[in-house]
Amino acid sequence: MATSTTRAPGTSRTELITDAALALLAERGMRGLTHRAVDERAGLPQGSTSNYARTRQALLEATVRRLAEREAQVLAPGELPVPGGQPEGRGQGKAADGPDALVAGLALALHRYLTRHPELLICRYELALEATRRPELRDFFDATGRQFREPLVALMTAAGSAEPERHALSLVAWCEGLMFSCAAGSYHRSVPTVAELRTGFTELLRGMLGSHRR
Repeated sequence: MATSTTRAPGTSRTELITDAALALLAERGMRGLTHRAVDERAGLPQGSTSNYARTRQALLEATVRRLAEREAQVLAPGELPVPGGQPEGRGQGKAADGPDALVAGLALALHRYLTRHPELLICRYELALEATRRPELRDFFDATGRQFREPLVALMTAAGSAEPERHALSLVAWCEGLMFSCAAGSYHRSVPTVAELRTGFTELLRGMLGSHRR
């Protein structure tokens, strides 16, 4: 039996249930995610999770939603600096003097994710693979991902990208590849330092923007 999740002060029952679901995904994989197991992990009476999410699809959607919330807390895309001026709207970052501030912000956010929350990455891959088998979950999974993609497009636009959509895709792909390598691939024992990540982002943005210099 899994150890019960400790309920932090101010945690809602929804958060308790979905955090327990994420913990089970990280520990046991998709097979270990059941309504009964979530009840046990959360320390709730049997049937509590079923009352909250009647079907497995509903439980998976709730888990994806909670994963997106926790990733947003870690990566904080809305707090990344905007190069070259004021943000165009709320949630699109803070003003910054140049790309260096953006590079530093990206490096810190990614390093924080890789070193402090590797279990969330495992959950991300479990849910992404399940979404390939469940079209209804695929749509939901993709929709939650827009909260990260759209701010990056805005940041690339502010940085002077001539093709912000394509450059945002390249940036996401680079980050995703690095995250997989460090969480489940051959570099799982070699997480890059903040300085190494800063160098990587600098090289990437220089190639995209042309004018970026270290």
